[in-house]
Amino acid sequence: MKLFAYATLAGAFALASVTAKEVGKAAPEFAVQDTAGKVVSLADQKGKVVVLEWVNFGCPFVKKHYGSGNMQKLQETYTGKEVVWLTVSSANKDKPDNFVEGSKLSELAKDQGSKATAILVDGDGKLGKAYDAKVTPHMFIIDKEGKLAYSGAIDSNPSSDKADVATADKLFANALDNVIAGKPVADAKNQPYGCGIKY
Repeated sequence: MKLFAYATLAGAFALASVTAKEVGKAAPEFAVQDTAGKVVSLADQKGKVVVLEWVNFGCPFVKKHYGSGNMQKLQETYTGKEVVWLTVSSANKDKPDNFVEGSKLSELAKDQGSKATAILVDGDGKLGKAYDAKVTPHMFIIDKEGKLAYSGAIDSNPSSDKADVATADKLFANALDNVIAGKPVADAKNQPYGCGIKY
């Protein structure tokens, strides 16, 4: 797999091609604790559309989408359509400089106005590695049949500028609309952009 790294003012930017997990195949099963210590599993979401959003609240690309209100709007809109939205932090629990424990992660999400169904603490990285999540934000959609329907970027503009949200192609939202409607997804596998996940 090719991984391209670019320097930014606020941290490392990685642009990764997704090759490990096949869109259209069964999504990897998981059971991970949320910030309150409750186990959230894919099996429990059977028959529902599920979104996985990888997060690092210190990442400038995550700040772009939360600072503009874009991510919270997407979360609120689609959870209102019975989509299960799981925000995931895969920062390594054995690296104190990167890891954010549950209560602090919950506080950060609340401060940002997160509307996610749950915030998952993937401190051992098993969930992230199972999906080959590379950056924050890296977006995945699992359809009602439990198949991976989308893996890629939140939109088409790989910048950290909040002003670019309005003019970017809504790759993820368009895909999610189609999944909900039972329609084929165009550009279902594309290059995500953001900060490299600190496994």
